[in-house]
Amino acid sequence: MITLKEMTTKKEMKQFVQFPFSIYKNNPYWVPPIIKEELDVLNKEINPAFENAEAFFYVAIQNNKIVGRIAAIINWYEVKNQQIKKMRFGWFDVIDNIDVTKLLIQKVQEIGKKNKLTYMEGPVGFSNLDKVGVLTDGFDHIGTMVTWYSNAYYKEHLEQLGFIKEKEYLENKFKLSKVDGPYYERISNLIKRRFKLKSLNFSNTKEIMPYVNEMFDLFNKTYVTLSSYVPISENQIDYFKKKYINFINPDFIKFVVDESGKLVAFGIMMPSFSEALQKAKGKLFPFGIFHLLKAKKNPKTVTSYLIGVDPEYQNKGITAIIFSDFTTSFNAIGVETVIRTPELEDNNAIHQLWKNFDPQTHKKRRTYKMNIKDYPVK
Repeated sequence: MITLKEMTTKKEMKQFVQFPFSIYKNNPYWVPPIIKEELDVLNKEINPAFENAEAFFYVAIQNNKIVGRIAAIINWYEVKNQQIKKMRFGWFDVIDNIDVTKLLIQKVQEIGKKNKLTYMEGPVGFSNLDKVGVLTDGFDHIGTMVTWYSNAYYKEHLEQLGFIKEKEYLENKFKLSKVDGPYYERISNLIKRRFKLKSLNFSNTKEIMPYVNEMFDLFNKTYVTLSSYVPISENQIDYFKKKYINFINPDFIKFVVDESGKLVAFGIMMPSFSEALQKAKGKLFPFGIFHLLKAKKNPKTVTSYLIGVDPEYQNKGITAIIFSDFTTSFNAIGVETVIRTPELEDNNAIHQLWKNFDPQTHKKRRTYKMNIKDYPVK
């Protein structure tokens, strides 16, 4: 017999967060989160995403053992302001038992039905800055700190239950050697002169901080046209500043400003922390922090996290400035490979941006959708 339990206490939430450690115990491609940080993400007292959202956390239990988990999420900004009647679900992990998945999804459906929502979509988080999708291809490639890993049967379970593809995401990588540094330097100088722009490069985190709020404002402005985009609030900006900026090598943040000093473009890359997180095994202390700090210095692999250009400057070659600056910095420290975070399959603008670097699609992931009324309730 399989039963569901809502997880609410600190002890229960820790069990919720730790469950995937048993699923992927011997998997060399899974990248575990830092347990404390994951608990903070799911804590309504800490994560400002809960200002506009609520979430319910459930585990499935069989023979007194957790065999599955799921977060049922309602983003009320999306529902009320954008009139998107979506019931989200994420943090979805299960053993290979379709009955476990069925019971977890049924709970998501019940909550959606109770709140008069129209359809379910997942796996997704609270907003566009959270992890997204189940893997559909590329199971033999190591994950990143900003993606969920998933077994092949996750996809099969959802499809067996009647879910259909909603969004497809591609993950690509390329060798830095494919980037023609001198070419981008020439184009960069030309664009700077034409539009009276200049690069901002940084030597320490303190120099970056005055620009971070403006960067997130530009992020909102840049990504607003993407499907089901939910704006990032001021409190969320402060939260992400504290969570991420200190972990980013200043060489990995590039800004472009106009002659008045206004930010018109940005690029953020991060060292690959994947292997360091595997060594940390979910804990910063006593040794995990040292693995992460080591990975921050002179990495061979980096992850492209965010890139944005003010709509007024799009299609004017501004990204050449960012590429040129990154290439210079990365060649100096010996970076070899750039991995891009999941990008929507139909985001042609971003694909055009990277096409000259001979990108290789090494992973695909997908969110699934189903109308709430179509899901069978026992």
